[in-house]
Amino acid sequence: MGASDVRRAAAFWKAALGHVEREPLQDDWVLVLVPAGGHGVGLSLGRSDTPVQEVPRVHLDLCTEERDTEVDRLVAFGAGRVDRELYPDDPDSVVLADTEGSRFCVIDTTHG
Repeated sequence: MGASDVRRAAAFWKAALGHVEREPLQDDWVLVLVPAGGHGVGLSLGRSDTPVQEVPRVHLDLCTEERDTEVDRLVAFGAGRVDRELYPDDPDSVVLADTEGSRFCVIDTTHG
């Protein structure tokens, strides 16, 4: 994932996902975040000056049974709410943007 401020993006995604840095960030090099428990999918962040796309080709969905609680938690970490007009109508998802403006959804999984 590209970020103009890798440290700020790392702080957000570490808090959002419960991940830790695999090794310390060095300048503009890619920072890899891994699950604190050691198992699961990692996330790489690298310096990028490319503008954020309104509707990106790669889009993360965070799935949870407690969507509203999770949205509130992510907003407290710096996420912002995004207008749905560019996204399909879906009552189970909320579109957010991380501290870099990259969009992602929080999906309510209680409805199947």
